[in-house]
Amino acid sequence: MELQGSIKLIGETKTYGANGFRKREIVVTTEEQYPQDLLVEFIQDKCDLLSQFSPGQKVTVGINLKGREWTSPQGEVKYFNSIQGWRIEAQQSAPAATSDSGMPPLPPLDSFPAADQTSEEDFDDLPF
Repeated sequence: MELQGSIKLIGETKTYGANGFRKREIVVTTEEQYPQDLLVEFIQDKCDLLSQFSPGQKVTVGINLKGREWTSPQGEVKYFNSIQGWRIEAQQSAPAATSDSGMPPLPPLDSFPAADQTSEEDFDDLPF
């Protein structure tokens, strides 16, 4: 899955436990009618991917949704979800002069003959 938006916040890398588990979080604000601030976790070696990004930058993030079950000491079962990032790329801004129609560009106007330079023969080439 992918998530697109702008980076609102980039957290510091945090290390947990004796094994050195690393986690770094970012908040991405989606660009839609009702923007959402989504927390995305990057773990272990993926934490380093965030070093080249800064808040305000538009990005596309490859994500996985993770879910887990937890039972409290009182026996109550709860479920937790998280969004885990595995790839992040800066969005490329599209050039202003591109056309999505698939049509070739029109030739310049000066390549057409002026109205006073056309002859009667130019109009009589119709087959009917």
